[in-house]
Amino acid sequence: MSAPSLPAGPSSSRPPRPARGAGAGTGRGRWALRDYPGLLWLVLAVLMTLVHPFVPGSRWLMVHLVLLGALTHSIMVWSTHFTQALLKTAPGLDDRRVQARRLLLLLVGTAVTLVGVPTGWWPVTVVGASLVTVAVVWHGVQLWRRLRVALPGRFRITVRYYLAAAVCLPVGAALGATLALGLGDPLHGRFLLAHVAVNVLGWVGLTVTGTLLTLWPTMLRTPIGPAAERRATEALPLLVASLSLLVVAGVAGVRLLALLALTGYAVALLWWASAALAPVRKAPPREFAPASVGLSLLWWLGGIVVVLVRLARSETWGEFTTGFGTVSAILVVGFAGQLLPGALSYLVPSVLGGGKTVVRAGQRWFDRFGTVRLVTVNLGLLLCLLPVPSWVRVLVSGLVLLALAAFVPLMIGGILASVRARREVAEAQARGERPAGARPAPGLAAGAPDRMPSVWSGGQLVGALSALVLAVSVGVALDPAAAGLGGGSGTVSGGRTAVEPTGRTTTVQVRALDMRFEPSSVEVPAGDRLVVELVNEDRSTVHDLQLLDERTPRLAPGEGATLDLGVVGESVEGWCTIVGHRQMGMTFDVVVTGGTDAGTTGPGSATGAAGGTGSAGAGTAYPSSATPSLDPDAVVAAPVDPVLAPLTDERVHRLTLEVEEVELEVAPGVTQTRWTFGGQVPGPTLHGRVGDVFEITLVNDGSIGHSIDFHAGALAPDRPMRTIAPGESLVYRFTATRAGIWMYHCSTMPMSSHIAAGMHGAVVIEPEEGLPEVDREYVLVQSEVYLATGTGQGEVEAAEVDADAVAAERPAFVTFNGIANQYDQHPLAARVGERVRIWVLDAGPSRASSFHVVGGQFDTVYAEGAYLLGPRAEGSGAQTLGLQAAQGGFVELTFPEAGHYPAVSHVMVDAERGAHAVVAVTG
Repeated sequence: MSAPSLPAGPSSSRPPRPARGAGAGTGRGRWALRDYPGLLWLVLAVLMTLVHPFVPGSRWLMVHLVLLGALTHSIMVWSTHFTQALLKTAPGLDDRRVQARRLLLLLVGTAVTLVGVPTGWWPVTVVGASLVTVAVVWHGVQLWRRLRVALPGRFRITVRYYLAAAVCLPVGAALGATLALGLGDPLHGRFLLAHVAVNVLGWVGLTVTGTLLTLWPTMLRTPIGPAAERRATEALPLLVASLSLLVVAGVAGVRLLALLALTGYAVALLWWASAALAPVRKAPPREFAPASVGLSLLWWLGGIVVVLVRLARSETWGEFTTGFGTVSAILVVGFAGQLLPGALSYLVPSVLGGGKTVVRAGQRWFDRFGTVRLVTVNLGLLLCLLPVPSWVRVLVSGLVLLALAAFVPLMIGGILASVRARREVAEAQARGERPAGARPAPGLAAGAPDRMPSVWSGGQLVGALSALVLAVSVGVALDPAAAGLGGGSGTVSGGRTAVEPTGRTTTVQVRALDMRFEPSSVEVPAGDRLVVELVNEDRSTVHDLQLLDERTPRLAPGEGATLDLGVVGESVEGWCTIVGHRQMGMTFDVVVTGGTDAGTTGPGSATGAAGGTGSAGAGTAYPSSATPSLDPDAVVAAPVDPVLAPLTDERVHRLTLEVEEVELEVAPGVTQTRWTFGGQVPGPTLHGRVGDVFEITLVNDGSIGHSIDFHAGALAPDRPMRTIAPGESLVYRFTATRAGIWMYHCSTMPMSSHIAAGMHGAVVIEPEEGLPEVDREYVLVQSEVYLATGTGQGEVEAAEVDADAVAAERPAFVTFNGIANQYDQHPLAARVGERVRIWVLDAGPSRASSFHVVGGQFDTVYAEGAYLLGPRAEGSGAQTLGLQAAQGGFVELTFPEAGHYPAVSHVMVDAERGAHAVVAVTG
């Protein structure tokens, strides 16, 4: 939508008022290329948010549908209209037809870019970025032509802001196209900073500050501050200089210089904003439009502060890039997501015009549910940025999305209301009557300002808070463990012995750090009350502490909790209940002195060392070398597709892997709570060639810390493989330089438990020239399953991971692709004479594999980057592909006749545990 036409009048006390026309191409009424593209991009952004788990590159798309799509289109429209309103140039200088060509060029360029980047088609990305650049440069030239021929007048500084902004976007487009090449660290972090700075602070930021010089007090319906124009003029050189220095410092990789430049930009912005405070003090926001715009500016300043802090705290450019989702959320949701609806809520009714009656009829629609929308968006976004459980974040973000999306139907309703009001006014004037709404509201005191009703409502405030509280409560209820609620399910060593209370309290401060408690024990006089104050000082890993009948919540990094254990009478052992942490040494001993058991129990005694299994001390693991009794009629409901997806022409592969804790089948009729990459075990199989670039975004939506390690890439593990806390994300980039099938897995300690819980997958890298074609190609990832807490069958709850069984190497199942015996029920298919290639990866975490096809002989065996046989040997063959944990390769064979050929690990005890498949061969 366009801005209202603002004449550069001589008044010094009040902001410019909307005029009835602003030259060619800016008149009242509808204009498709002006009014609809911005709405289209917003609707697509909402839809993308709903389907983002299923769309590659969805996070990038969500950000750019708003910033490149909706906001850039609106900037082109607004700045043209405000420039014409201020300068009053001749109508033919830049008429509607010329403007339409620019907007159409921008629309096509944006669409092409939004296709090119997610698909990895870099030439398409370059074409799209070039079209956008041409449209914006053309736009800037037209603004400069208007300024050059215009007569002197007030607020010309606004147009200079627009010109400076128009210079920024082409630079940002070039940096964005360079990023689309798939740069590795540290180049990616440096170019990302420059790209964000020049686009968000330059193209968007300078346009916003220039426009709000006059639009902000106009929305507040109050005079412009006396110093506003002067301070805007003074701020512009420092804004431009700081921005230019920031881009250069980012590309050059000089972080200290980037910090100074960003600080300079923030100082200049605050100097500009200081004049904007005067109108707010005189007239606090009463309508949705100024309230939404004002809050968006606060988020904008907050985003700058977050980037400043990240720059100051990051040790490397890779660390600066990792977890940039917080900045994106602030800029897209907090800033752009509120700026655009807020500005349009004022501009749309004003542009439609028709007098006070018509304008207010539209504005009432835009103000509907204003308090609910403002509170939900801002408080909800704040909640989502905190380390809350993933289900809480999902439900609260859904409310935020609903509040933002409500603008679209409200805008449509407001336009229709304005049209109806215009018709009613015309009919009243035809009858010779004064239109309703043209007179002061009934009961208004003489001389009182005739204003719109306030958007603020106590009832709506209560409603919004209630909805957010309900979302948080439901999210906690869906995953109480992630919120630190609910006790451990296992037995506790020791107990409470009757003892005479002393009346004293022993308080101990304990730190959880590096898989240990410091101190790891405390001496307590018998009869004392014991209070343990625990703080988690690990930077990325969740911990808790269970002692006696009490357990702290799961503590995110930096969080603390207190356990009041009451009077203690005997020594006991406590531990962290997070899977595997106890086995890593996270135990805490309470040694009671002076009681009947003093010196007889403790860390090395029978009582002190007792306990349950490694998954919080709960349940009984399956005995060694035995699998649980299975329902013979059970059917694998959701088999994993073993077919290897064919190679594509993509050379840059982008994928978002979300860590999720999901209940999945591990054998027919048996379920386990699995820790997954992307909701599946194994994680998605990646397929590429030597020389391909892989850009993986890891998002931790789990309840504890996780990480990822790609064996297919060679790079220092310090930053990309670090553990990230729940709610955080990182970007892992590597270039495939060697062929083979490579494992990826979570490398958070204890690594064995994380891999066993399902956090593993395969990357298949072919030589640059590719492998010889085959008729069918399969991938089998062998892994072990360790169960605790029942069998997960029927009505029994899903089994957990048993860290004690992992440590003892006592698997309940050994599987191909995460489910034991699934390909007995859902066989792999082949035909007689077809060449079949089977890739095999032993993900472990511990047991070796000896892959064999019963009744088949391999004429090609490839293991760990080299051919052991073949390719396609004649007169010789092989019977097995032997693999240790984390090794992989492939075999090729043809089947001589129809039948059912078992494929097994010839470590037969593992074949009997489920590492068994069938290849069904037809004639």
